[in-house]
Amino acid sequence: MRTLIRSAAALAAAGLALTPGAAAAAPTPSPGAATVTKVGTSFLTATTVAPGQPVRVDASTGDHLYWSFRAEAGQVHEVTATVAFAKARTGASTWTIDVFDGLRRRQACTAGAQTPTATAAATSVALGCTLRRVRPWAEPWSGDPLPGTYYLRLSVTDLPEPDLGLPVEVDLLVGANAEGGGSGDDGKLEAPLVPNTRAGQVLTADPAPEPVAEEEGGLTGWLPEPGSRWVWTSVGGVLAAVAGVVGFALTRRPRRP
Repeated sequence: MRTLIRSAAALAAAGLALTPGAAAAAPTPSPGAATVTKVGTSFLTATTVAPGQPVRVDASTGDHLYWSFRAEAGQVHEVTATVAFAKARTGASTWTIDVFDGLRRRQACTAGAQTPTATAAATSVALGCTLRRVRPWAEPWSGDPLPGTYYLRLSVTDLPEPDLGLPVEVDLLVGANAEGGGSGDDGKLEAPLVPNTRAGQVLTADPAPEPVAEEEGGLTGWLPEPGSRWVWTSVGGVLAAVAGVVGFALTRRPRRP
């Protein structure tokens, strides 16, 4: 009986290990990929990285660090980060890594230590986030991950005030796994979710005035248009004057003989 139970448990464990998405392998750097040594401080200045491209930057405790990467349909992305402390700290600190899509919607993590806490004696803290599989199409209200640009934000959410500004070293890596097939959707996103960073252009000079067409007849070009403010101002003045005269006539007291 015990042998049967152990065999069943072993088969169940093997089946769980073979299940797609049961446990995602840790991402590894791509061979020959150049290390990124830059980081942004906002969505607009986020540094672009490619899956498999390692990141190593020096920062200060309290900074908000931003990176961006490209995601295609059918991929499952896993983000790992390590924050190493260069100096001793006075207390524990809580760190977090957040992922946003091209519409700045926060995406949930299915695995990984997204918000770990490092003790005062710890020399480093490890963070991780495994995203859901990117779908080729979804309803606007669903919030499912779609192809486009994704943003990573690494920050500290809780720490003693004396530890603010201490130097840290950050190692980050984004992995992309397309195994497991597509999501079975028969639709396709018309355009990737990429924010518009060029909404308009700044005018450096006043626009040239439009030419005024003069009609034959002399006084026709001098008359204002029916919808201009001069016409409405004149009409309003006349109505105000008439209302004043009528009101005076109604409220005037008759003279005594």
